Amino acid sequence: CESRPILRETAALTQPRIAWDREPKSTRDVTIVRLLTPFARRVVIANPLQVRAIAWAKVKTDKIDAATLARLHAAQFLPEVWMPTEEVAERRRVIAERTQLVSQMTRLKNRIHSILHANLMPQETGRIFGIKGRALLEALPMPADQLRMALRHHDEIQRLAQELELIDQDVARHALGDTNVRRLMTIGGVNVVVATSVLAAIGDIRRFSSPQKLVAYLGLNPSVHQSGDRPAYHGHITHQGNGHARAMLVEAAWVIGMGPGPLSAFFHRISLKRGKPVAAVATARKLAVLIWHMLTKEQDYAWIRPALLQYKLRALELKSGQPSRRGGKTPGPARDYSVKPVRDAERDRVCKAEEDYKRFVASWKDQPPAKGVPVVKGENS
Repeated sequence: CESRPILRETAALTQPRIAWDREPKSTRDVTIVRLLTPFARRVVIANPLQVRAIAWAKVKTDKIDAATLARLHAAQFLPEVWMPTEEVAERRRVIAERTQLVSQMTRLKNRIHSILHANLMPQETGRIFGIKGRALLEALPMPADQLRMALRHHDEIQRLAQELELIDQDVARHALGDTNVRRLMTIGGVNVVVATSVLAAIGDIRRFSSPQKLVAYLGLNPSVHQSGDRPAYHGHITHQGNGHARAMLVEAAWVIGMGPGPLSAFFHRISLKRGKPVAAVATARKLAVLIWHMLTKEQDYAWIRPALLQYKLRALELKSGQPSRRGGKTPGPARDYSVKPVRDAERDRVCKAEEDYKRFVASWKDQPPAKGVPVVKGENS
């Protein structure tokens, strides 16, 4: 192993402190820390994007970079990267594996659609990717080589679907024992995949002293450019941090926009001014702020729909492998969501909160810029 000579030299030192310059999203960081920890009092991983003394240096060698890291660490100017625990790192690996499987399945489905389109076949729905989809593909009048390619892609989709089912089962089992996952699922539009992905990216919520820092960590804050006495220019979001967690929040925002509630009213208010894509990102930012308060204060969502939550949890139990209780004499907690009066009563309560929000912001008016101050284009709402 190439690391053994380095470890032996490190062990000869007296309680050294090791500073390691690595990419903040590298998957090998946990392994590097585990190897170096027995030989050092403390291992520090620096963010190379913020160590300008190294990133912008004209003369770069390992010896010079190591000396620079040592000086910055001694002066406490070294920007450190938070290292996840073994449990959080495992959750991140599982979520990353699930994301890759879904991406591969989507690519194969698009490939089958392109084959059908090239042979002037009518556009098929999702049924061709189910159990009976292979028989439907075999019945289509296509050249033999094209049919063979489509069937190969279909078989690969079925294999990946089985692996995805195993991963979802593991995610469901872990989520049932995590109170924070249940807490985030009290928000309408947030399912187990969104909650688990966001929690895996956050790790320990206590490392964020304010919701703005969590928003910045997820890359949902607008970029700011300002010089002198000129007004600040707010551009697009920074797109820094965990891109998958940010995408999950945006997907949840789209679902929230289709249902009732104060967040839905916020989505539509922004969409009327800036369009739906911008509204989805703005709602995702609101979600990040809301998640910080819920996790920090250990409180559920104020506008929780209990019947819907029990329906989500029961679906999670079934996905984890627990037996079905259909036909029993005692109804389960998820039964209320199937009762229309109960479902309508919960929806009316949330709709009332949505109307209250609309009345609250009805008197808000866009203030024109002060006299003599230029209009700032691209300012985020």
